[in-house]
Amino acid sequence: MKYTGIYEQQRSNNFKSIFLLFMFPVLLIGLVYLFFLIISSQDTDIGTTAGAATLQALPYVIIAVTVWFFIAYFINTLMIKRATNAQTLGRRENKRVYNLIENVCMANGMDMPKVNVIEDNSLNAFASGINKRTYTVTLTRGIINQLDDQELEGVIAHELTHIRNRDVRLLIVSIIFVGIFTMIAQVATRMAFRSSLGRSRDSKNGAGAIVMMLIIAALAALGYVFSLLIRLSISRKREYMADAGAAQMTKNPLALASALRKISRNPEIQGVKREDIAQLYIEHKASGLFSGLFATHPPIEKRIKVLEQF
Repeated sequence: MKYTGIYEQQRSNNFKSIFLLFMFPVLLIGLVYLFFLIISSQDTDIGTTAGAATLQALPYVIIAVTVWFFIAYFINTLMIKRATNAQTLGRRENKRVYNLIENVCMANGMDMPKVNVIEDNSLNAFASGINKRTYTVTLTRGIINQLDDQELEGVIAHELTHIRNRDVRLLIVSIIFVGIFTMIAQVATRMAFRSSLGRSRDSKNGAGAIVMMLIIAALAALGYVFSLLIRLSISRKREYMADAGAAQMTKNPLALASALRKISRNPEIQGVKREDIAQLYIEHKASGLFSGLFATHPPIEKRIKVLEQF
């Protein structure tokens, strides 16, 4: 795949970030309206009733989501570090890794990111952060020990390309948005379950509460699927772009192809079960019936083939 250039890719990802920021409230408002439309189904003019109720609820919804978004956005680095049990990798602990990262950064006019390590024998890596102060490259112990210098340099360049192209910021925004719908669905489902356990005192009101919570859960699940599809529609290409960027940085696409071939044999980091975190990895294999539709990464075989023809 032909590399489109640093600034063009940055502009593209900035536009995609704005698109996500715009589409999420549109989707959220649409689901709030649909909720009131359902519960107002007995009214003669359900459209007007649902519209008025949506306008009344909208300020509270926007405030709640905005607060959630900014909290998650600014503590995402800490959340990721805790979720993966990553530790800061000191220069004295591994001069080899620091030298490789510094060399790639200096050759491409980039600032040195923070470096973390996950004590796991799997082969994987990811970049995270929202600005120069928080940009981080995280490597597993397995990828450090099992790749040679050229292969590891290719992996590092891949992650640095994600930082340079602002992919990491785009992905954090999308993860937060998808996570909000997940949280709403989980909370509503639990509340419906608890209401069903204690509805004997007032069977009619209890049943109504259960139905209300189930409607919210169903709509949140619908929002989750649509927000996920929005994100996936723009996420797969970034891996090809990062591979191309790494080849451009190192002038050695075959080294990254070799690294990806080794990574494909053991990419799963044990103990990290969160799907949103796994989406950051250099390789993440989707599982399930609709794995192709909901895959966050293109098939690694195709990525290797592209690199070998670079």
